[in-house]
Amino acid sequence: MARVLVVDDDPHIRELVGLFLRREGYEILEARDGEEALKRLESVKPDLAVIDVMMPRKDGLSLCAELRQAYDMPLLLLTAKGESAHKVQGFEHGADDYVVKPFDPIELVMRVKALLRRYRIAASQTVEVGALVMNHSEYDVSVGGEKVAMPPKEFELLFKLAGNPGKTFSRERLIEEIWGMDYEGDERTVDVHIKRIRERFPEERCGFRIVTVRSLGYRLEEGA
Repeated sequence: MARVLVVDDDPHIRELVGLFLRREGYEILEARDGEEALKRLESVKPDLAVIDVMMPRKDGLSLCAELRQAYDMPLLLLTAKGESAHKVQGFEHGADDYVVKPFDPIELVMRVKALLRRYRIAASQTVEVGALVMNHSEYDVSVGGEKVAMPPKEFELLFKLAGNPGKTFSRERLIEEIWGMDYEGDERTVDVHIKRIRERFPEERCGFRIVTVRSLGYRLEEGA
């Protein structure tokens, strides 16, 4: 069971976040500010932290910076609506993602799940699907033991899909996670890269296929 630390000076926010995450089976720890969060960490290590930016004593940005130096876990910031500077500062201080208040609890749960999954894959650095083996730390790709050269963006896109077989990713989300939130191109970029990946890894040879989900995006499926 994953353990999530919720750091917010608003008890109602802590209660709301805790309620929805507990429904998904997560164990919840709470702290009212950055100082209390650091004290909690002396005795227990969470798998992820949800951190409000604006807090007394030690704010969320300072806490993110300290946690990033001492711990290897995903950090999700809660930012006020319209505070774009906080988003930028959050990433600069080590945050992995952010949710804007007022937020949809379901979206927050999905982002928590995505971050935990991403960190699990990052920790192993290896994905295996069908005959495909990918090692992220070395950007190494092979099919049936034979090395395959790939451009970086194609590698990242395939690694994302292969690390989550059966999960549908929207074009928008793939753009955001692979190219970055500030990417100014259009979603057709994803289609072009998917086409190249399909040509490079035919299903009959590799044991997987990338399926187009109409009006949504793409998912990778293992062969029968």
